[in-house]
Amino acid sequence: MQHRERPETQRRWLAEEAARLMAEQGIAEPERARRKVAERAGIADKRRWPSNEEVQEALLAYRRLFWRPEQTAAVDRQRQQALAAMRHFHRFRPRLIGSLATDYPDPSLPVRLLLAAEAVDEVVLELLNQGIRWRERQETRRFADGSRGFLPVLSFLAGDTPIELLVLPHTARSNPPLDPMDDRPERGLDEVGVTALLTSVHAGQA
Repeated sequence: MQHRERPETQRRWLAEEAARLMAEQGIAEPERARRKVAERAGIADKRRWPSNEEVQEALLAYRRLFWRPEQTAAVDRQRQQALAAMRHFHRFRPRLIGSLATDYPDPSLPVRLLLAAEAVDEVVLELLNQGIRWRERQETRRFADGSRGFLPVLSFLAGDTPIELLVLPHTARSNPPLDPMDDRPERGLDEVGVTALLTSVHAGQA
């Protein structure tokens, strides 16, 4: 990439290369992919870097271009599994977030659900009662008020489908985490939204 290129050409190239890295290397955060590409190209001026939204648009275009018919069946199974998990954890008002809530998801990524609970122990108790083995980690997230904080993430397998539960305290309802893809409040899809998504896909295949 030549530094003499026009700024808009550089931005588009950076967005497309960041999107390719995200798709091929499984990088979830546009910021990380964008920085990696910019450093490799020696483009230090952040004013020439694309926004998260531009990277997201490039990523969707990449997935659309390289979408394979067999991926549709894999995504359908994941969404069905997500819906089953949402019904299981219904008292925590689950919402489907991440790739599966988009038009061209990555079937290699786990099902991600955002749960609301007074404390993570409530969700842990539910897992214990069901005999589900899980792992816990912390995920750094940015919130609507500009702050950064940690959210507990409980991960487990449902059959061969990896599922991640991000537990959001009730106090954060008015200050939701931001979607790392576009820096907007991450609302996700409720059961009705996921059901509608599945219905629309099946209708399109009929």
